[in-house]
Amino acid sequence: MANQEIKAKNLAELYKEAAEKFGDKPAFATRNKDKVFVPVSFKELYEMGVNLATGFIDLGIEQREHVCFFSDNRFEWILVDYGIQLCGAVDVPRGSDVTDGDITYIVPHSDAKVVIVENQMVLDKVLKNKSKLTNIKHIVIMEKEAKASNGVLRLYDILEKGKSLRANGDRRVEERMANIKEDDLFTLIYTSGTTGAPKGVMLTHRNIISQVKNLPSEIKLSSEDRVLSILPVWHIFERMFEMLSISRGLCTYYTNIRNLREDLPIVKPTFMASAPRLWESVYQGILTKIESSPPIRKALFNAAYYCSKKFKGGIRFLTFKELDTTGRNLIYSFFLGIYHLINVIIFLIPNFLLDLIVLSKIRAATGGKLRGSVSGGGALPLHVDEFFNNIGIPVLEGYGMTETSPVLAVRTYSKLVIGTVGPLYPETQLRLVDISTGEILYTTEPNGPKKRGVKGEIHVKGPQVMKGYYKNPEATEKVLKDGWMNTGDLGMMTYNDCLKIVGRSKDTVVLLGGENVEPVPIENKLTESPLIHQCMVVGQDKKYLCALIVPSLEQFKDYGSTYEELAKNEEVLKLLRNEVKRLVSGETGFKSFERVVDIRLLPKPFEVGDELTNLFKIKRHVVTEKYKHLIEEMYKE
Repeated sequence: MANQEIKAKNLAELYKEAAEKFGDKPAFATRNKDKVFVPVSFKELYEMGVNLATGFIDLGIEQREHVCFFSDNRFEWILVDYGIQLCGAVDVPRGSDVTDGDITYIVPHSDAKVVIVENQMVLDKVLKNKSKLTNIKHIVIMEKEAKASNGVLRLYDILEKGKSLRANGDRRVEERMANIKEDDLFTLIYTSGTTGAPKGVMLTHRNIISQVKNLPSEIKLSSEDRVLSILPVWHIFERMFEMLSISRGLCTYYTNIRNLREDLPIVKPTFMASAPRLWESVYQGILTKIESSPPIRKALFNAAYYCSKKFKGGIRFLTFKELDTTGRNLIYSFFLGIYHLINVIIFLIPNFLLDLIVLSKIRAATGGKLRGSVSGGGALPLHVDEFFNNIGIPVLEGYGMTETSPVLAVRTYSKLVIGTVGPLYPETQLRLVDISTGEILYTTEPNGPKKRGVKGEIHVKGPQVMKGYYKNPEATEKVLKDGWMNTGDLGMMTYNDCLKIVGRSKDTVVLLGGENVEPVPIENKLTESPLIHQCMVVGQDKKYLCALIVPSLEQFKDYGSTYEELAKNEEVLKLLRNEVKRLVSGETGFKSFERVVDIRLLPKPFEVGDELTNLFKIKRHVVTEKYKHLIEEMYKE
């Protein structure tokens, strides 16, 4: 069952509802120079938001007008969001690392007339490109201490003007709020791409409110909880989590990677949204510390983790939370159950004692109060996933995309099946489609096929699915048909009734850090070389890109007469590594995360009917499966 106590139909109503319900309770807190978090209450935030919205209306911002703002996590971010939503406008957000290309494309394409920037650094970027932003009427800077110059307005001056107008009876905000429709946009988020123009994802108030209302009741959040905001706040995952926090009366503490280690024991968060990269970083930090510890401490940790793994593994099996993609028969399951029950009994006391002595100290580094964390934005590496769940920090991995506001599935405590992204989010429909035949293999629809443990392309339908791509009907039609969204991901439904993500049917590679990489331009660049016959870039859910390469037989005839011989030749491998490094670099126009870090040579070329389609396009899922061992080699630490 999902939480249904939320009555609001749009974000403006949600903000008002939270102010009335939670009043003087802290809503957001920002760290000052003395490392003290200064809170702002729900009531204060709403009043500031209303004043700012009034100032925006006075500035000339119309209902449903698009407003760009470029900023990272800070109190003024949520204040601006309140101001924009309460005056019935639509925000077009981006981080402070926005590039010249982003600015000169997104601002004109979104039809924004107002741009709000975080600080002088971002302001300089916008001013540098101002000649190309002919539609812009106003530029506003957030920082309180900023000086108004070059016609740039200060956010806090607009807020004060709105406050004065409210004091004199201005009630235009209430009129605007009354005219907000459920299908009005609340945000327009441009997805980052490396080729072609970014696409503007249109998300409505109905989309985001459905996410807030449908939070599974098992994930209990209340005004007594504390959350740390660390993910980029303009990403839809972090934004949705902030809306959840507002709706449940939680206090959100803004932090960053630089201050995280200090802020964890200060805030003592009980819950947080996170990304795989964060957990991997913490995991590596713990292992490094253990490795440099005295032998006795290292032995104690190894013993504690072994006992915890055995005990918790047994509990997971006995409570039907161990991954099952094959549908184990009853007899086999019965004997496995006896084995796990014996483990639970044997390791019960050792696990309790060693957890108290060793693992509780590790949990204390997170503040000691963390009940769980939802990880999203990429796949969580299995060994990292197992590690944190085994040491007593539940990681509830989720799955979604910007186009679905974003959550499509998320683990709950009763369905915490490691290796999956949990059950479907309430009100979400699913189809798994065979990408070769178009046959529906599994569906949540009544009387439809229910094949479990079978891989198919993930198509979804639900109240969280976007309205479409802004001013791009062709791109919209490619992914949206009859309300069904083609995610481009491959997945299967397990016998635990959880969704497992197994790869991508689309070309886009999403790195562990969340960067979207289009492999085709990189592959085209590589095959410009006479030394390279064919290649395929890999790196889905990894830290960096690698490539599988078919070398040119003609160019390397002195090293071997067959592809098999070339694939085993270390000199050929060395020459091609240097060639790849030369071709894909900053000098040739590629970003740092688009560099190919390592390669492997293939013993045969790609062929039609096997690795290639009739149109000579690479069947990426086929190549990935066939050369899985080579890919794993490249990513071994």
